[in-house]
Amino acid sequence: MNEARALRPDPLAPWAAIVAGVGPVRVEALLTMPDDGWRYEVVEGVLVRVVGSGDLATIIAGIILTALNVFVRPRRLGRVTGASSFSLVTDRRKPVPFAPELAVEVASPDQDVLEMAAKARRYLRGGTRLVWVVWPDARTVDVWHPGDLRPRHEDMRPSVTKHLDDGDALDGEDVIPGFSQPLTDVFNV
Repeated sequence: MNEARALRPDPLAPWAAIVAGVGPVRVEALLTMPDDGWRYEVVEGVLVRVVGSGDLATIIAGIILTALNVFVRPRRLGRVTGASSFSLVTDRRKPVPFAPELAVEVASPDQDVLEMAAKARRYLRGGTRLVWVVWPDARTVDVWHPGDLRPRHEDMRPSVTKHLDDGDALDGEDVIPGFSQPLTDVFNV
């Protein structure tokens, strides 16, 4: 799977490698693709291949996904969708692709800050109100809001992005009012 890292990422999706020889693609095409061990995404009609999440990232994603579902479902706040990256959607009539209210990305060991910052900015430009980028190895979370430009630790200059550590908690803010999940519970796997 290191083959995806050997391909030069395109500015369209720096967290992924563009799949060559494939014309414009719609998101629905992902449902019919064979399982070849890769994860795929569609970015502006372009098929890209993403490095797999890894065991720790998948476990942590499952913990957050479960916590969100346990909070969101009984309150009928929307629906939580996805796997190692997932989102909260409050309007069931929204077509795919869509900008979710909350996007959660759990970084794999092969993904870096610049790649994930580009992905967070893409969500925010699309209308997402809150993005959590989870870093399992560092046991931290970058919290992105509309208008944020870079994660705090990208160049260590101050920014408006929140950076949560192991002792902090995920906060649903005004997107999921009342939701709070201690990061110690997320990272202690």
